[in-house]
Amino acid sequence: MSKSENPVLIIGGGIGGVAAALATAEAGHKTQVLEQAPQFGEIGAGIQMGPNAYAVLDRFGVADEIAKLAVFPKRLVLKDVYTAKELASLDLGDEFKAKYGFPYMVMHRSDLHRILVEAVQKNPLVELVNDQIIQTVEENEDGLTVTNQRGETFTGKAVIGADGLKSNARKYFADDEPICSEYVAYRGTVPIEEISSDANMDDVIMWIGPNLHVVQYPVRKGKLYNQVVVFKSLNYKPDSDDWGTPEEMDKVFEGCHPIVENALSFISRQIRWPMYDRLPINNWTKGNFTLLGDAAHPMLQYLAQGGCQALEDASYLANMLHLHGENFEQAFQAYQEERIPRTAKVQTNARAWGEIIHAVDPTSILLRNTLLEKTPAEAFEMVNWLYGYKVPELEKVSQ
Repeated sequence: MSKSENPVLIIGGGIGGVAAALATAEAGHKTQVLEQAPQFGEIGAGIQMGPNAYAVLDRFGVADEIAKLAVFPKRLVLKDVYTAKELASLDLGDEFKAKYGFPYMVMHRSDLHRILVEAVQKNPLVELVNDQIIQTVEENEDGLTVTNQRGETFTGKAVIGADGLKSNARKYFADDEPICSEYVAYRGTVPIEEISSDANMDDVIMWIGPNLHVVQYPVRKGKLYNQVVVFKSLNYKPDSDDWGTPEEMDKVFEGCHPIVENALSFISRQIRWPMYDRLPINNWTKGNFTLLGDAAHPMLQYLAQGGCQALEDASYLANMLHLHGENFEQAFQAYQEERIPRTAKVQTNARAWGEIIHAVDPTSILLRNTLLEKTPAEAFEMVNWLYGYKVPELEKVSQ
Protein backbone atom coordinates (compact mmCIF):
# COMPACT_ATOMS: atom_id res chain seq x y z
CA MET A 1 0.00 0.00 0.00
CA SER A 2 1.41 3.40 -0.94
CA LYS A 3 1.57 6.21 1.57
CA SER A 4 -1.35 8.03 -0.01
CA GLU A 5 -3.50 4.89 0.24
CA ASN A 6 -2.93 4.65 3.99
CA PRO A 7 -5.82 5.84 6.15
CA VAL A 8 -5.85 8.75 8.55
CA LEU A 9 -5.57 7.27 12.04
CA ILE A 10 -7.56 8.85 14.86
CA ILE A 11 -6.57 7.87 18.39
CA GLY A 12 -9.69 7.97 20.54
CA GLY A 13 -13.35 7.46 19.80
CA GLY A 14 -15.03 9.95 22.12
CA ILE A 15 -16.99 12.97 20.93
CA GLY A 16 -13.84 14.67 19.59
CA GLY A 17 -12.51 11.53 17.89
CA VAL A 18 -15.70 10.66 16.03
CA ALA A 19 -16.20 14.31 15.05
CA ALA A 20 -12.64 14.28 13.69
CA ALA A 21 -13.57 11.18 11.66
CA LEU A 22 -16.53 13.03 10.15
CA ALA A 23 -14.10 15.84 9.26
CA THR A 24 -11.50 13.61 7.59
CA ALA A 25 -14.16 11.64 5.73
CA GLU A 26 -15.83 14.85 4.53
CA ALA A 27 -12.47 15.79 3.02
CA GLY A 28 -12.35 12.41 1.24
CA HIS A 29 -9.84 10.53 3.41
CA LYS A 30 -10.12 6.90 4.41
CA THR A 31 -10.05 6.88 8.20
CA GLN A 32 -9.61 4.45 11.08
CA VAL A 33 -10.78 5.41 14.59
CA LEU A 34 -8.86 3.51 17.27
CA GLU A 35 -10.82 3.44 20.52
CA GLN A 36 -9.49 1.93 23.75
CA ALA A 37 -12.85 0.76 25.12
CA PRO A 38 -14.17 -2.70 24.14
CA GLN A 39 -17.19 -0.99 22.56
CA PHE A 40 -18.09 2.53 21.53
CA GLY A 41 -20.01 4.44 24.17
CA GLU A 42 -19.91 7.57 26.29
CA ILE A 43 -20.14 7.68 30.06
CA GLY A 44 -21.25 10.67 32.07
CA ALA A 45 -24.60 12.35 32.08
CA GLY A 46 -25.65 15.62 30.48
CA ILE A 47 -23.77 17.86 28.09
CA GLN A 48 -24.44 21.46 27.10
CA MET A 49 -23.91 22.64 23.54
CA GLY A 50 -23.79 26.33 22.70
CA PRO A 51 -24.64 27.63 19.23
CA ASN A 52 -20.93 27.54 18.36
CA ALA A 53 -21.10 23.74 18.67
CA TYR A 54 -24.58 23.29 17.26
CA ALA A 55 -23.35 24.92 14.05
CA VAL A 56 -20.80 22.09 13.70
CA LEU A 57 -23.40 19.39 14.36
CA ASP A 58 -25.47 20.99 11.60
CA ARG A 59 -22.47 21.04 9.27
CA PHE A 60 -21.86 17.32 9.79
CA GLY A 61 -25.51 16.51 9.07
CA VAL A 62 -26.62 15.29 12.51
CA ALA A 63 -28.63 18.29 13.75
CA ASP A 64 -31.99 16.72 12.85
CA GLU A 65 -31.21 13.56 14.81
CA ILE A 66 -29.89 15.66 17.71
CA ALA A 67 -33.11 17.71 17.81
CA LYS A 68 -35.17 14.54 18.36
CA LEU A 69 -33.55 14.01 21.79
CA ALA A 70 -32.23 17.45 22.77
CA VAL A 71 -33.86 19.95 25.09
CA PHE A 72 -33.69 23.62 24.08
CA PRO A 73 -33.71 25.61 27.34
CA LYS A 74 -35.17 29.11 27.57
CA ARG A 75 -32.57 30.52 29.97
CA LEU A 76 -29.24 29.98 31.69
CA VAL A 77 -29.79 30.93 35.32
CA LEU A 78 -27.46 31.58 38.28
CA LYS A 79 -28.97 31.15 41.74
CA ASP A 80 -27.63 31.48 45.28
CA VAL A 81 -27.25 27.97 46.71
CA TYR A 82 -28.47 29.03 50.16
CA THR A 83 -31.27 31.51 49.47
CA ALA A 84 -32.41 30.43 45.95
CA LYS A 85 -32.24 34.10 44.95
CA GLU A 86 -31.84 34.49 41.20
CA LEU A 87 -28.58 36.37 40.63
CA ALA A 88 -28.56 36.54 36.85
CA SER A 89 -29.94 34.92 33.72
CA LEU A 90 -29.20 34.76 30.02
CA ASP A 91 -32.16 34.61 27.66
CA LEU A 92 -31.75 31.81 25.11
CA GLY A 93 -34.90 32.57 23.13
CA ASP A 94 -35.53 33.91 19.64
CA GLU A 95 -33.20 36.91 19.95
CA PHE A 96 -30.32 34.67 21.06
CA LYS A 97 -30.95 32.19 18.22
CA ALA A 98 -31.23 34.99 15.68
CA LYS A 99 -27.97 36.55 16.85
CA TYR A 100 -25.91 33.36 16.85
CA GLY A 101 -27.66 31.45 14.09
CA PHE A 102 -28.26 28.31 16.14
CA PRO A 103 -29.88 27.41 19.46
CA TYR A 104 -28.43 26.43 22.83
CA MET A 105 -29.23 22.83 23.63
CA VAL A 106 -28.68 20.25 26.35
CA MET A 107 -28.80 16.47 26.03
CA HIS A 108 -27.49 13.21 27.41
CA ARG A 109 -23.83 12.71 26.47
CA SER A 110 -24.49 9.12 25.46
CA ASP A 111 -27.21 10.26 23.04
CA LEU A 112 -24.91 12.81 21.39
CA HIS A 113 -22.07 10.31 21.13
CA ARG A 114 -24.32 7.57 19.74
CA ILE A 115 -25.68 9.88 17.02
CA LEU A 116 -22.13 10.88 16.01
CA VAL A 117 -21.00 7.22 15.99
CA GLU A 118 -24.00 6.22 13.86
CA ALA A 119 -23.12 8.97 11.38
CA VAL A 120 -19.57 7.61 11.20
CA GLN A 121 -20.79 4.03 10.82
CA LYS A 122 -22.83 5.05 7.77
CA ASN A 123 -19.75 6.54 6.13
CA PRO A 124 -17.93 4.02 3.91
CA LEU A 125 -14.63 5.88 4.39
CA VAL A 126 -14.50 5.27 8.15
CA GLU A 127 -13.67 2.11 10.10
CA LEU A 128 -14.15 1.93 13.89
CA VAL A 129 -11.72 -0.35 15.75
CA ASN A 130 -12.14 -1.15 19.47
CA ASP A 131 -9.84 -2.35 22.25
CA GLN A 132 -6.93 -0.21 21.04
CA ILE A 133 -4.84 1.42 23.78
CA ILE A 134 -2.29 3.27 21.66
CA GLN A 135 1.12 3.40 23.31
CA THR A 136 3.43 4.95 20.71
CA VAL A 137 3.43 6.99 17.51
CA GLU A 138 6.42 6.80 15.15
CA GLU A 139 7.21 8.33 11.78
CA ASN A 140 8.92 6.15 9.17
CA GLU A 141 9.22 5.84 5.40
CA ASP A 142 5.77 4.21 5.22
CA GLY A 143 4.08 7.08 7.04
CA LEU A 144 3.10 7.14 10.71
CA THR A 145 2.89 3.92 12.70
CA VAL A 146 1.00 3.60 15.96
CA THR A 147 1.42 0.64 18.30
CA ASN A 148 -1.22 -0.68 20.68
CA GLN A 149 -1.01 -2.44 24.05
CA ARG A 150 -0.47 -5.82 22.38
CA GLY A 151 2.35 -4.61 20.15
CA GLU A 152 0.08 -4.59 17.08
CA THR A 153 0.63 -1.75 14.63
CA PHE A 154 -1.43 0.46 12.34
CA THR A 155 0.14 2.63 9.66
CA GLY A 156 -1.46 5.85 8.48
CA LYS A 157 -0.67 8.84 6.28
CA ALA A 158 -1.60 11.09 9.21
CA VAL A 159 -2.45 10.74 12.90
CA ILE A 160 -4.90 12.77 14.99
CA GLY A 161 -4.58 12.29 18.74
CA ALA A 162 -8.03 12.69 20.30
CA ASP A 163 -7.41 10.54 23.36
CA GLY A 164 -8.63 12.92 26.02
CA LEU A 165 -7.32 14.46 29.22
CA LYS A 166 -4.85 11.64 29.93
CA SER A 167 -3.66 11.58 26.32
CA ASN A 168 -0.69 9.40 25.38
CA ALA A 169 -0.44 11.33 22.10
CA ARG A 170 0.11 14.64 23.91
CA LYS A 171 3.42 13.48 25.41
CA TYR A 172 5.01 13.99 21.96
CA PHE A 173 4.29 17.73 22.26
CA ALA A 174 4.38 18.59 25.96
CA ASP A 175 6.04 17.22 29.07
CA ASP A 176 3.12 18.06 31.31
CA GLU A 177 0.58 16.33 33.50
CA PRO A 178 -3.10 16.97 34.20
CA ILE A 179 -3.56 19.56 36.96
CA CYS A 180 -6.04 18.69 39.69
CA SER A 181 -8.29 21.62 40.65
CA GLU A 182 -9.02 19.92 44.01
CA TYR A 183 -12.69 19.93 43.01
CA VAL A 184 -14.77 16.81 42.45
CA ALA A 185 -18.04 16.25 40.64
CA TYR A 186 -20.83 13.77 41.30
CA ARG A 187 -23.31 13.30 38.50
CA GLY A 188 -26.62 11.65 37.92
CA THR A 189 -29.83 11.64 35.92
CA VAL A 190 -33.16 10.91 37.57
CA PRO A 191 -36.65 10.35 36.15
CA ILE A 192 -38.38 13.68 35.72
CA GLU A 193 -41.32 12.63 37.91
CA GLU A 194 -38.95 12.33 40.90
CA ILE A 195 -38.06 16.01 40.71
CA SER A 196 -39.62 18.65 42.90
CA SER A 197 -42.29 20.78 41.26
CA ASP A 198 -40.11 23.76 42.26
CA ALA A 199 -37.69 22.92 39.46
CA ASN A 200 -38.05 24.98 36.31
CA MET A 201 -37.94 22.59 33.40
CA ASP A 202 -37.27 25.37 30.90
CA ASP A 203 -33.95 26.49 32.40
CA VAL A 204 -30.38 25.38 32.88
CA ILE A 205 -29.85 26.29 36.53
CA MET A 206 -26.50 26.73 38.26
CA TRP A 207 -26.70 27.09 42.02
CA ILE A 208 -23.51 28.76 43.25
CA GLY A 209 -21.80 29.20 46.61
CA PRO A 210 -18.33 29.32 48.19
CA ASN A 211 -16.23 26.50 46.73
CA LEU A 212 -19.28 24.67 45.37
CA HIS A 213 -22.05 24.61 42.77
CA VAL A 214 -24.87 22.43 41.44
CA VAL A 215 -26.05 22.33 37.82
CA GLN A 216 -29.50 21.09 36.83
CA TYR A 217 -31.30 20.69 33.51
CA PRO A 218 -33.62 18.25 31.71
CA VAL A 219 -32.33 15.86 29.04
CA ARG A 220 -33.75 13.22 26.68
CA LYS A 221 -36.67 15.40 25.59
CA GLY A 222 -37.50 16.15 29.20
CA LYS A 223 -37.81 12.53 30.39
CA LEU A 224 -34.72 12.72 32.64
CA TYR A 225 -33.31 15.44 34.86
CA ASN A 226 -29.53 15.84 34.81
CA GLN A 227 -27.75 16.99 37.96
CA VAL A 228 -24.08 17.69 38.67
CA VAL A 229 -22.80 18.46 42.16
CA VAL A 230 -19.34 20.05 42.35
CA PHE A 231 -17.29 21.06 45.40
CA LYS A 232 -13.74 21.77 46.48
CA SER A 233 -12.35 19.17 48.82
CA LEU A 234 -10.52 20.39 51.90
CA ASN A 235 -9.08 16.88 52.22
CA TYR A 236 -7.33 16.83 48.83
CA LYS A 237 -4.36 14.47 48.71
CA PRO A 238 -2.31 14.02 45.53
CA ASP A 239 -2.22 10.45 44.20
CA SER A 240 -5.08 9.42 46.48
CA ASP A 241 -8.78 8.68 46.11
CA ASP A 242 -9.46 9.42 49.75
CA TRP A 243 -10.77 12.93 49.26
CA GLY A 244 -13.92 14.53 47.89
CA THR A 245 -15.99 11.64 49.31
CA PRO A 246 -19.80 11.50 49.37
CA GLU A 247 -19.60 12.03 53.13
CA GLU A 248 -17.63 15.23 52.57
CA MET A 249 -20.19 16.30 49.97
CA ASP A 250 -22.99 15.99 52.52
CA LYS A 251 -21.02 18.06 55.02
CA VAL A 252 -20.07 20.75 52.49
CA PHE A 253 -23.67 21.25 51.41
CA GLU A 254 -25.15 21.46 54.91
CA GLY A 255 -27.46 24.44 55.18
CA CYS A 256 -28.08 24.81 51.45
CA HIS A 257 -31.56 25.49 50.07
CA PRO A 258 -34.06 22.58 50.38
CA ILE A 259 -34.28 22.24 46.57
CA VAL A 260 -30.53 21.62 46.48
CA GLU A 261 -30.72 19.25 49.44
CA ASN A 262 -33.33 17.29 47.51
CA ALA A 263 -31.05 17.22 44.45
CA LEU A 264 -28.24 15.70 46.51
CA SER A 265 -30.49 12.83 47.57
CA PHE A 266 -30.67 11.70 43.91
CA ILE A 267 -26.98 11.99 43.04
CA SER A 268 -25.11 8.80 42.19
CA ARG A 269 -22.44 8.35 44.85
CA GLN A 270 -20.58 5.42 43.35
CA ILE A 271 -18.43 7.43 40.91
CA ARG A 272 -16.58 10.60 41.84
CA TRP A 273 -15.03 12.67 39.10
CA PRO A 274 -11.93 14.64 40.13
CA MET A 275 -11.76 17.75 37.96
CA TYR A 276 -8.58 18.35 35.97
CA ASP A 277 -7.30 20.58 33.22
CA ARG A 278 -3.87 21.39 31.77
CA LEU A 279 -2.20 24.64 30.87
CA PRO A 280 -2.43 25.75 27.23
CA ILE A 281 0.51 24.74 25.02
CA ASN A 282 1.82 26.66 22.01
CA ASN A 283 2.21 23.69 19.66
CA TRP A 284 0.34 20.45 19.12
CA THR A 285 1.45 19.55 15.58
CA LYS A 286 4.51 17.80 14.19
CA GLY A 287 4.54 16.88 10.51
CA ASN A 288 1.49 14.74 9.80
CA PHE A 289 0.60 14.32 13.49
CA THR A 290 -1.70 16.64 15.44
CA LEU A 291 -3.97 16.75 18.48
CA LEU A 292 -7.67 17.57 18.85
CA GLY A 293 -10.14 18.10 21.69
CA ASP A 294 -9.12 17.39 25.28
CA ALA A 295 -5.82 15.90 24.16
CA ALA A 296 -4.89 19.36 22.88
CA HIS A 297 -6.71 21.64 25.33
CA PRO A 298 -8.36 19.96 28.34
CA MET A 299 -10.38 22.49 30.30
CA LEU A 300 -12.46 22.74 33.42
CA GLN A 301 -16.18 22.37 32.85
CA TYR A 302 -17.33 25.75 34.14
CA LEU A 303 -18.10 27.22 30.71
CA ALA A 304 -19.55 23.93 29.40
CA GLN A 305 -17.20 24.11 26.42
CA GLY A 306 -15.04 20.98 26.43
CA GLY A 307 -17.10 19.10 23.85
CA CYS A 308 -17.95 22.33 22.04
CA GLN A 309 -14.30 23.16 21.47
CA ALA A 310 -13.60 19.64 20.18
CA LEU A 311 -16.41 20.12 17.65
CA GLU A 312 -15.03 23.51 16.60
CA ASP A 313 -11.63 21.81 16.16
CA ALA A 314 -13.15 19.17 13.90
CA SER A 315 -14.96 21.71 11.74
CA TYR A 316 -11.92 23.90 11.18
CA LEU A 317 -9.77 20.83 10.59
CA ALA A 318 -12.22 19.73 7.88
CA ASN A 319 -11.77 23.11 6.17
CA MET A 320 -7.99 22.83 6.24
CA LEU A 321 -8.08 19.28 4.89
CA HIS A 322 -10.28 20.43 2.01
CA LEU A 323 -7.92 23.32 1.35
CA HIS A 324 -4.59 21.47 1.51
CA GLY A 325 -5.51 18.07 0.10
CA GLU A 326 -2.86 15.46 0.86
CA ASN A 327 -0.50 18.02 2.42
CA PHE A 328 -1.36 17.18 6.02
CA GLU A 329 1.60 19.10 7.42
CA GLN A 330 0.27 22.35 5.96
CA ALA A 331 -3.32 21.50 6.90
CA PHE A 332 -2.39 20.71 10.50
CA GLN A 333 -0.24 23.84 10.87
CA ALA A 334 -3.02 26.06 9.54
CA TYR A 335 -5.51 24.26 11.81
CA GLN A 336 -3.50 24.89 14.96
CA GLU A 337 -2.77 28.51 14.06
CA GLU A 338 -6.52 29.17 14.21
CA ARG A 339 -7.38 26.87 17.07
CA ILE A 340 -4.61 27.37 19.65
CA PRO A 341 -5.46 31.03 20.47
CA ARG A 342 -9.18 30.28 20.57
CA THR A 343 -8.96 27.20 22.80
CA ALA A 344 -6.35 28.78 25.11
CA LYS A 345 -8.74 31.68 25.70
CA VAL A 346 -11.57 29.30 26.56
CA GLN A 347 -9.32 27.25 28.85
CA THR A 348 -8.13 30.27 30.82
CA ASN A 349 -11.59 31.82 30.99
CA ALA A 350 -13.04 28.55 32.29
CA ARG A 351 -10.57 28.68 35.16
CA ALA A 352 -11.40 32.33 35.84
CA TRP A 353 -15.15 31.70 35.76
CA GLY A 354 -14.65 28.88 38.26
CA GLU A 355 -12.98 31.32 40.65
CA ILE A 356 -15.81 33.82 40.18
CA ILE A 357 -18.70 31.44 40.83
CA HIS A 358 -16.87 29.75 43.73
CA ALA A 359 -15.79 33.00 45.42
CA VAL A 360 -15.34 32.69 49.20
CA ASP A 361 -14.38 36.19 50.31
CA PRO A 362 -17.51 38.21 51.29
CA THR A 363 -16.29 41.31 49.43
CA SER A 364 -15.74 39.31 46.22
CA ILE A 365 -19.17 37.71 46.59
CA LEU A 366 -20.86 41.08 47.09
CA LEU A 367 -19.07 42.59 44.10
CA ARG A 368 -19.90 39.57 41.90
CA ASN A 369 -23.56 39.50 42.90
CA THR A 370 -23.97 43.25 42.47
CA LEU A 371 -22.52 43.09 38.95
CA LEU A 372 -24.57 40.02 38.04
CA GLU A 373 -27.83 41.54 39.26
CA LYS A 374 -27.26 44.59 37.09
CA THR A 375 -26.70 42.46 33.98
CA PRO A 376 -29.80 42.20 31.76
CA ALA A 377 -30.90 38.78 30.48
CA GLU A 378 -30.21 39.97 26.91
CA ALA A 379 -26.65 41.14 27.65
CA PHE A 380 -25.22 39.09 24.81
CA GLU A 381 -22.06 41.22 24.69
CA MET A 382 -20.92 39.24 27.74
CA VAL A 383 -20.97 35.97 25.79
CA ASN A 384 -20.26 37.17 22.26
CA TRP A 385 -16.65 36.04 22.43
CA LEU A 386 -17.81 32.51 23.25
CA TYR A 387 -21.03 31.88 21.32
CA GLY A 388 -20.40 34.40 18.55
CA TYR A 389 -17.30 32.56 17.31
CA LYS A 390 -17.90 31.03 13.93
CA VAL A 391 -15.53 28.56 12.32
CA PRO A 392 -14.30 30.51 9.28
CA GLU A 393 -16.00 29.24 6.14
CA LEU A 394 -13.88 27.34 3.65
CA GLU A 395 -14.58 29.87 0.92
CA LYS A 396 -13.20 32.68 3.06
CA VAL A 397 -10.08 30.93 4.31
CA SER A 398 -9.18 29.72 0.80
CA GLN A 399 -9.24 33.18 -0.77
